[in-house]
Amino acid sequence: MIYKICDKDEWEAAAMTGIYPGSANDAKDGFIHFSNAAQVPGTLARFYADADNLVLAAVDDSKLGAALIWERSGDHGLFPHLYGPLPMANVVWVKPLIRGADGVFVLPPEMGK
Repeated sequence: MIYKICDKDEWEAAAMTGIYPGSANDAKDGFIHFSNAAQVPGTLARFYADADNLVLAAVDDSKLGAALIWERSGDHGLFPHLYGPLPMANVVWVKPLIRGADGVFVLPPEMGK
């Protein structure tokens, strides 16, 4: 399972088409950024610290084929990058990302499943 952090409104618009083309940042980089479960907290802290209105989507990476490539991202290890649009049929679940009382995002319990 891999995970995509995304603006809720952007995700909902893509869900209506059945294809997620990626965010503006993804388009700039030429691929859709994902994280594995262990990487999600760090990705949230590095890139979404001031963001709200986010969702976390769990994606079945076994169905993405050769378009999914694990690549090094600085000193942060190998990250999954999808070179092409994401078919929404590969999304297992989508959950809102909310902050706890301490301001840190609370990850959905489904991440451990």
